[in-house]
Amino acid sequence: MILAGGASTRMGTDKAMVQVAGIPMIERVGSVLERVAGGGVIVSGRSGTLAGYVCEPDAYPGRTGPLGGIATALLAQPMDVPLVSVAVDHPFVRAETLSGLLELCDGVTPVVPIAGGTRQVTVAVYGTGILEIAQEVLAGGGSVQMVLDRAPFVAVQEDEWRGWGEDGRSWFSVDTEESLTEGLIQYGADLV
Repeated sequence: MILAGGASTRMGTDKAMVQVAGIPMIERVGSVLERVAGGGVIVSGRSGTLAGYVCEPDAYPGRTGPLGGIATALLAQPMDVPLVSVAVDHPFVRAETLSGLLELCDGVTPVVPIAGGTRQVTVAVYGTGILEIAQEVLAGGGSVQMVLDRAPFVAVQEDEWRGWGEDGRSWFSVDTEESLTEGLIQYGADLV
């Protein structure tokens, strides 16, 4: 699932269509997800289709952040089938990292990388077991972090994700033109 329901206020234009080395961010993220999930990629938080991907309209309209998009996709997800989730503004995401997270998922319990002491909730695997808690937290105006405060999850520490060849690029957010330039300098333009 590609999380793409935000307003893109810092970027000033639809982040999904921002070009990174000639490829829109949504296509970069989608192609990596396709390699890992073998197809069936949806875009959460949009209507119709976008860049050839079927969209799942936001079931929780309003400014609900990533949690609204995750809960929307979980509603459409078959039980006990893990949901690989990446925000559209993470164009440097690595297939090996997503595969590593997916291998640790039992289909119910979320798997979340930890970097610098922070849970990287927009590049994670979510199990359908958190849907009820997610809905409760959403009703109270909460966040994904609040869901993980209440639900068990597999925390993937730095030593493990570094073993997959990850260097932090998978959760590097491109929210502004400056961050796009920084990401290209730091990580290059190749899809990995």
